[in-house]
Amino acid sequence: MQQEYTARAERIMQRINELAAISEDADGVTRTFGTPAFVEGRDLVQGWLEAAGIHHRIDGIGNLRARLESPNPDAKTFVLASHIDTVVNAGKFDGPLGVLMGLDLLENLLAQKAELPFHIELIAFSDEEGVRFHTTYLGSKVVTGAFDPALLGRCDAAGISLDQALVAMGGDASQLSLDAIPAAEWLGYFEMHIEQGPVLWERNVPVALVTAIAGQQRVELTFRGMAGHAGTVPMNMRQDALCAAAEFVLTAEQFAQVHGRGLVATVGKLAIGHAASNVIPGEVTCSLDLRSPDEQQLAQAYDYLRGHAEAVAGHRNVDLDWNLVQKTAPVTCDAGLNTLLTQAIAASGYETIALVSGAGHDAVPVSFVAPATMMFIRCYKGISHNPLENVELADLAAAVAVADQFIALLRTQNPTR
Repeated sequence: MQQEYTARAERIMQRINELAAISEDADGVTRTFGTPAFVEGRDLVQGWLEAAGIHHRIDGIGNLRARLESPNPDAKTFVLASHIDTVVNAGKFDGPLGVLMGLDLLENLLAQKAELPFHIELIAFSDEEGVRFHTTYLGSKVVTGAFDPALLGRCDAAGISLDQALVAMGGDASQLSLDAIPAAEWLGYFEMHIEQGPVLWERNVPVALVTAIAGQQRVELTFRGMAGHAGTVPMNMRQDALCAAAEFVLTAEQFAQVHGRGLVATVGKLAIGHAASNVIPGEVTCSLDLRSPDEQQLAQAYDYLRGHAEAVAGHRNVDLDWNLVQKTAPVTCDAGLNTLLTQAIAASGYETIALVSGAGHDAVPVSFVAPATMMFIRCYKGISHNPLENVELADLAAAVAVADQFIALLRTQNPTR
């Protein structure tokens, strides 16, 4: 049996490498939503579905959707999914691993001539990363019925609207409302994804159970002071926007370190307007990324840091613009599906490690309409969003075995019916 799982893992790995060869540039892997590279990559996956004889379609937002039907026409739908878009200069595995493992599961069910008590739909989501239009979960929001039509007017850096991008890639905005799976028809959702953290790597365990996904609040802050000559304005008369931003950055770090319990705070962008070595910075824009699995803790951190930023601006005599650009609530994975996944991990002979995901996933919007669970797969040093991203063949084979067990248990027990 282990040889079979290894052979399946080798085929998945080969496909991952073929897909990774399709990129907008030669360095790393870049397939942002709606680009020619994205469409070419999606077409490659579509070709594998066609070769397997699996019914499939492309919906209005560009999701690639494959389906195995239950003989019971009134059965609910269980979704296997991840995404095939990437960040800029990405690795091979973030997203595509889950899609191609899902394809392998469908191929295996077909080979077994398995009779399904529910429909299974595999979805390669078109846009989870949100790089091009600064919107996350476009594909999964359409499938869950949560898509906001106002987003169609949003433009990328080249001035191309989302609506125009859909037309260019063969999508159809008029169909988006029809592409949702009604909440009453969902049985559940299962996403397989690299951990994007170092726990499994350090403990040398191939898979983990995801119990929750951290909520996020992302903010863009701009401190506006007064630019001036670095040699002539006295220190006690300056309105230095960079010093205000620096004070805020360090406080955000310190606050997260002190309060812990899964709270993390990151300032990943800092832009100094008209920067020069002999000019006092007059305007600085920075980002704030707050995450926690505890909704109350996240809200308290947000309120505290906003108050601190306002206080810093006040005592340094600078103005502050505070703009909340994204807010998602923490998600707890479904207890019934997690029980089955725990049983599948144990039946495959592995220790069950429970982890909270600090990264966002398409499971977040899905969780509002359906029971959802996730399995993490060990990756090299926990590195992600980086060309060094890697999964070892033995860990992939172990993950295939666990996924097989999980689907087998779901077919017999169906805990969310």
